[in-house]
Amino acid sequence: MPLIIEKPKAFIAPSMLKELQTFTSDQGQVIVHGICKTENEGSFIRIWPTTFLFDHHSSHVSELVHYERISAFPVWTEIKAHSTLGFTLVFTGLPSTCKIFDLQEVIPQSNGFYVPAIVRNEQDVYYLDFSG
Repeated sequence: MPLIIEKPKAFIAPSMLKELQTFTSDQGQVIVHGICKTENEGSFIRIWPTTFLFDHHSSHVSELVHYERISAFPVWTEIKAHSTLGFTLVFTGLPSTCKIFDLQEVIPQSNGFYVPAIVRNEQDVYYLDFSG
């Protein structure tokens, strides 16, 4: 199961951080930064356009509207052995009443991304480790 990183250790230039905070709050979007590490062997990763955020307490579904540094189905992104891939997913906003949500790829296979019970934060920016 993917790990939710509560306090990521990353340096972001103050000017870029200010710009990103304005972008996310003005647009009402949810940003998910993902990381995937490989060990001895390389791997392949992709995101399906049918990846959503599901609010636990309503029928609201936030749609994936943009992605960076990861391919969309049917194309694969290679992660070479002993490497780390960081990628970003942007979703439409969640309702103000949402406190907990799931991230889920709705795909025909059983091995899609699934992160249950993500506790919402004020920034609507999340860091997930998909390595395990």
